[in-house]
Amino acid sequence: MPGAKLESLKVVKDLSRSEIVFTIDVVPKTRRVIFGGSDFQVYELDLGQDKPAPQSLGRHESYVTGLAVAGRWVVSGGYDGRLIWWDLEARKEARTVSAHKKWIRNVVATRDGKTVASVADDMVGRLWDVETGTLLHELRGHAEMTPNHYPSMLYACAWTPDGRYLATADKVGHIVVWERESGSKVATLEAPVMYTWDPVQRRHSIGGIRALAFSPDGNLLAAGGVGKIGNIDHLDGKARVEIFDWRKGERTHEFPGEKINGIVEHLEFHPGGDWLFAAGGANDGFVMAFDVRAKSVLLQEKAPVHVHDFVLNELGDGFVAAGHGKVLVYEIKG
Repeated sequence: MPGAKLESLKVVKDLSRSEIVFTIDVVPKTRRVIFGGSDFQVYELDLGQDKPAPQSLGRHESYVTGLAVAGRWVVSGGYDGRLIWWDLEARKEARTVSAHKKWIRNVVATRDGKTVASVADDMVGRLWDVETGTLLHELRGHAEMTPNHYPSMLYACAWTPDGRYLATADKVGHIVVWERESGSKVATLEAPVMYTWDPVQRRHSIGGIRALAFSPDGNLLAAGGVGKIGNIDHLDGKARVEIFDWRKGERTHEFPGEKINGIVEHLEFHPGGDWLFAAGGANDGFVMAFDVRAKSVLLQEKAPVHVHDFVLNELGDGFVAAGHGKVLVYEIKG
């Protein structure tokens, strides 16, 4: 998706939903997507059909807030603290694990489909063997309370493309990078601008790092959220992305949204690594793109809805997005 063509980025399919769609992933080398949201269901949808009709694989006991395709499996997590393994071939539930004590925020799989990571508001990351459901490592490196003595939240996680390292990030802007093989901590980073504390009107904290993404070579780590918030009731803060050379512990880029207010909910690098895509929202939604080499903003546009998640296609010339009452397909036209 070359930067020069981003102005032709368009919604080519707009599929209305009754629920809020929080999470979405694709089945590799197909046009099938798996998604879940506020109606507790996990669905499969074939976008190659003229009139795509979602088919339910099953349901959680509450919101579905993270899922990942891993080989023949889909692993989904939700507000109920459970991880459920769905067999895509048999189209049924295969395994359920009581994985976390609080809301599961994100679920991501390594590209080889062998390991799944989950993070939750119990402030613990966990690594799971996909085939057996065995717990491999427990990752504890995030404080349970904010500096202002309120419960924190563990929002985001992302794998390096080679699957050797996992990054996790929380409400106060603390990032930890872990080694997959040993489960040990190898680096920490800080993005404190993405955390806002209001000591006067609400005694309330908001923000946090909501999205992480590694560059294709694994050297850069992008973190997304929102800058300092003036009105906490309306997310009156600029969308914000920071990029780090995580091995050196150096911040290399800062992209405060020039026109866009709201939270960055998801980030992905283009396969070539030259640019970074972001999406999210506040009262409405947005899509953004950044030129990593030039350190410039390529695109800042409104989206039809608050975007909670998206996944780039394998060529990087389009993506499928999940949002409030929508599944959207974006493509570069021309």
